[in-house]
Amino acid sequence: MKISFVVPAYNEQALLTRSLTAIREEIVRAGKILGQDAEIIVVNNASTDRTREVAEAVEGVRVVDEPRKGLVQARWCGFEHSTGELIANIDADTVIPTGWLTEVLRQFERGKDLVALSGPYIYYGVPRKVNMVVAFYYRLAWLAYVFNHYILNVGAMLQGGNFIVKREAMLKLGNPDHRFSFYGEDTDMANRLSKVGRVKFTFRLPAQSSGRRLVGEGVFTIGLRYTMNFFWATFRKKPFTEEWQDIREEVSP
Repeated sequence: MKISFVVPAYNEQALLTRSLTAIREEIVRAGKILGQDAEIIVVNNASTDRTREVAEAVEGVRVVDEPRKGLVQARWCGFEHSTGELIANIDADTVIPTGWLTEVLRQFERGKDLVALSGPYIYYGVPRKVNMVVAFYYRLAWLAYVFNHYILNVGAMLQGGNFIVKREAMLKLGNPDHRFSFYGEDTDMANRLSKVGRVKFTFRLPAQSSGRRLVGEGVFTIGLRYTMNFFWATFRKKPFTEEWQDIREEVSP
C-alpha cells in the first residue's frame, strides 16, 4: 500500500526539519521508496515565517499552500493533494520512531475492516513526571472511549497528529466540519470514521511530540480542555471551545 504523509505546518520553521527527517528515515527503514511507495506533503497553513522554505529544503518533500488557517482545513488540503491508499497525518512537531511505519502497515494488512489507526504521544522537552501524568490521562481516555463505543455505541478515539486513515474511508465522509479548527478535530474525525469502519487506538504506535503546549499552558489545564472537547465533539457534535493559543518554538539567531 502506498502511504502519503500529510504534515500541516503553521509557523513551524524551528521543528519541521526534525519531523520530516524522521519520516524520510522511517520510509527507508520500512523498505519503501519515497516518490514511489510513499510521499510527503507539507501543507503550509498561512505561515508568516520560513516554513515553506524549510520544507522545500528537505529532499523529496512537496509543499502545498492552504491560506485558511486551521488544522481541519490543512489536513483536508493535504488529503486532496495526496495519492496514497493510506494517509498518515503527522503534525510538524511530531517525530515518528523506528518501527512506526512497519507497525502501521502490519496493522492495516491484518485488519481488512480497519479504516483508521492511531497511537499516543510521548512528549519531549518536559520533565519525566509530566509524561507519567499524560500516560495516566491516555488510559482514562481509552476507558472512556471503550465505554462510549461498546456500551453507548457512539464515538471513537484518535490522537490528532499521529493517525492514519484509509483513502477510501476519507472519500465517504463528505465535507469537513470547519467548526473544528483545532480542539476536537481528531475526535470529530474519529466519530465520523467509526460509521464507515473500524477505528483503532493502540499503545503500540507511540510518537514523540513537543511538550511546548503543556509547558506554556499547564498539564492540567490542557488535560481538562482536551477532555471537555472530547465529550463535546462526541455528544454535542461541536467543539467545547473554538479558540486556541499558538505556541511556537523560538528560532536561534
